[in-house]
Amino acid sequence: MQPYLKELFTKQEYDPTQFFLIAGPCVVESKEMIDEVGETVMHLCRKFGIPYIFKASYKKANRTSANSFTGIGDEKAMKMIGGLGNKLSIPTTTDIHTASEASLAAKYVDILQIPAFLCRQTDLLVAAGETGRIVNIKKGQFLSGHSMKFAVDKVVATGNNRVGLIERGNMFGYQDLVVDYRNIPWMKETGVPVIMDCTHSLQQPNQAGGVTGGNPALIETIAKAAIATGADGLFIETHPNPSVAKSDGANMLKLSHLESLLEKLVKIRKAVV
Repeated sequence: MQPYLKELFTKQEYDPTQFFLIAGPCVVESKEMIDEVGETVMHLCRKFGIPYIFKASYKKANRTSANSFTGIGDEKAMKMIGGLGNKLSIPTTTDIHTASEASLAAKYVDILQIPAFLCRQTDLLVAAGETGRIVNIKKGQFLSGHSMKFAVDKVVATGNNRVGLIERGNMFGYQDLVVDYRNIPWMKETGVPVIMDCTHSLQQPNQAGGVTGGNPALIETIAKAAIATGADGLFIETHPNPSVAKSDGANMLKLSHLESLLEKLVKIRKAVV
């Protein structure tokens, strides 16, 4: 396990044999909503001894329709994410979309996330690496796990070796994704932590109605298989009421269902380490 993870979780109980969790709503909708999610997940993670990173997007730059919700304001949302992290003493992450956003987001969060569609963008990866923050790169839906070595190399070349990779499935036809679990051990060959995105991997994008669909009934299946195949961490988007979420509601886990899922996953982790 990378030494930076122990440093990241200095304010939480850290067991290197346990998986860590990145969880939160897809996007900042309001301070009240992210507070509710962050506090609930934090208490569950303390109960099960799981290190926790809060996640929310400050802006959704990649939407199917121009009419879709994109955010409440960039810096306003970033301040809310950073404030929640400080309040709960937990690390935070958000995704960035352009090189110019890297230094701004780095003022507020501990981890910069590179979206899957942008994982080959050299300027973006270099800018993220130069901030000195941890950089988690989502594997493109069009790439194999082996190919992500080159994305890691771009960040490491800046002098920053605090890098993670996130698996989120591969395109299967025009409107569906499939998860190839060989990508987890393949990406671990790079020597960086590998995280399974259990919710975006169940998206059904490019729907005719202009809103991405999903299959949240399989979140538990994806998560169990990821733990069994050696994922270091899990990424789960969760919301108190996904049916009214302003982004990715079709594939988020309902917040009230998270506790039972984590209980099962901890048992699986103990069985495979």
